Amino acid sequence: MGLAKRSVLISALVISLGTWVFWWGTDGFTAFTAETARRVEILRSPRALPDVTLEDQNGKNFHLKDYQGKLLAVDFIFTRCTTLCRSMGMIFKQIRDLIPEESLGRDFALLSISFDPEHDDPANLKKYGEAYGADGNIWRIARVQDKAELQSLLDAFGIIVIPDQFGGFEHNTALHLVGRDGRLRLISDIDKAVPFAEQVVALL
Repeated sequence: MGLAKRSVLISALVISLGTWVFWWGTDGFTAFTAETARRVEILRSPRALPDVTLEDQNGKNFHLKDYQGKLLAVDFIFTRCTTLCRSMGMIFKQIRDLIPEESLGRDFALLSISFDPEHDDPANLKKYGEAYGADGNIWRIARVQDKAELQSLLDAFGIIVIPDQFGGFEHNTALHLVGRDGRLRLISDIDKAVPFAEQVVALL
């Protein structure tokens, strides 16, 4: 076999192997990032969530399983954040306002969870909630005080939190919908508040 033909054959094999690896690693070309892959996986097989104990902005303890039977929107924040978390507060307020009033609290609720429980005590959670009209009933702002429970919850939702050099955190953000059965059903981009609310209304 000539050198030129051999080079063409090797190139073709490398391309074929690379294509197969990319197909396998991206779930058949449907997932181009880890975040997309996470969402595809959840749509295919809704995740069961750990039943952690939370404390809300009024100092009341409750469990994640208390929401079973309702649709639940969830986001993750820390109250010292001045960028994405502030945007999330406005986005959750928008989602709440798009849901029929008669369904609020009865069929649908919102839950913002802090991953900074040492700083985010009920007073700071309440201050954050008041800035966006979170009433502590339809929309709770809460923390998970037990570190192991918090990590298990973050893992279940696919949330990555990395401390930064300024005492804050780098973290991924998304809109999460937990179904009536307590399983994570949907993850949407934070700029998709209206389509997210429309999907909630369709499920009510």
